[in-house]
Order: sequence, then C-alpha cells, then structure tokens
Amino acid sequence: MATPAEKVSPLRLMDWIWRLRGEVPLPAGQTADEALGKLEPLFAHPGTTHARMGDLIAVTKKDQLAQDPLSVVDSGVLHIVPAGEGAVLRYNLMSRALLWCFLAPLLFLGVAQLTIALGKLEKPPTEEKSKKDDKKKDKKSEIQLSPVDKFLGAPAPEKPKDEKDKDKKKKAEEEAPEGFSPTPAYVFAGIFAALYILGRILEAILIRRLFQRTLA
Repeated sequence: MATPAEKVSPLRLMDWIWRLRGEVPLPAGQTADEALGKLEPLFAHPGTTHARMGDLIAVTKKDQLAQDPLSVVDSGVLHIVPAGEGAVLRYNLMSRALLWCFLAPLLFLGVAQLTIALGKLEKPPTEEKSKKDDKKKDKKSEIQLSPVDKFLGAPAPEKPKDEKDKDKKKKAEEEAPEGFSPTPAYVFAGIFAALYILGRILEAILIRRLFQRTLA
C-alpha cells in the first residue's frame, strides 16, 4: 500500500501545463553563494519581490513589465542542490500566461459547440418538412406543355407572377448568410493552441539559457 508521501495528487500531475521546471549545472568551482549572488540581479525589476533563504530563492511577481527577462513568470523557487562532484540550480516556476493560453482553446471550442446548438434551435425540424411541401406544390403548379406543342418547339409558358415572387424569395433566403457560424471560434481556438505549444517550448528554452548565461 502506498504511503501518503508516495501518492501523487491529480494537481501535481497536471501542473506541467503552467509550470517550467529544469536544472542547470553550476560552473566548476562555483559555490552556491556565488551562484545565487549572480542570479539576484534578475529579480531587481519593478513588480518583483524575492527572498533568499540559504541555498534557495523564492520569487513573486506582480504587474511585471514586458522588458523583464522573466516577465512570463509569476512565482517560483530556485534552489542550489549538490549533484555528483558539483552542484546544480533547480528551478520550479509558475506562469499564469501559459495557463490562460492552455485554457483559451477549450473556451473557444465550448463557444463553437454552443454556436452549433443555437444554430440547430434557430432551424427547427419543421423547416425541412415545409421545404419538401413547397417543392411538391411547385411541381404541381408547373404548367406542362402538350406533346404536340413540344414537338412543334413552342416556348415554355412563363410562370405566373406569384411563382416568380416565390422563386425570388427562395433565392434570397438561400443567399442570406447564416446567423450562427462556429468557424471564428474554431479559428481562435487554433490560434491560442498554437500560441501555447510555441510558448511552452520556447519559454522553457529561453529561461534555461538565461540561467546558464547568468551563472557563467
């Protein structure tokens, strides 16, 4: 039976969506104190507060500026831990921007499904039946030529005015744009899904490089 320490919460399994984790080896001979001293200038930006506790730095950001190299980060922890003959910097950072980009496609997909449902409500099933009835009436009302007239090549008689008006009305209804279309919602869902995938990969690379460059 698994102990409470061995159990992994569902939230822990899902937090990869909005968290950036990784580790960067410290240069040979660099101490934890020297490494954290080099990292501290990264947190000297407006809206950023940090606390250093031994070999660990806890960071919190609020209303951070776009010029901040860690602007995508909202909070996190950086910890120097021994590894083999040296040490590594382990970081665990949280980003609300990644979370919103992950949730946005789900929101727009929900909007698309709602739009489709509203479109079905706007066109009740009786509409199909009425269209079939109209077609039957049109066939009955058509003026047929006699076989002799057809043989002599007589032109087909024109439809009555009422029939012409009905045809124009049908054509206008067919050309009229639909009231509800899920296409825009699908487009926005695709855009935000692409933004999340690119951001998730790119930010992980950029943050790792930032820490490597700073420590070096």
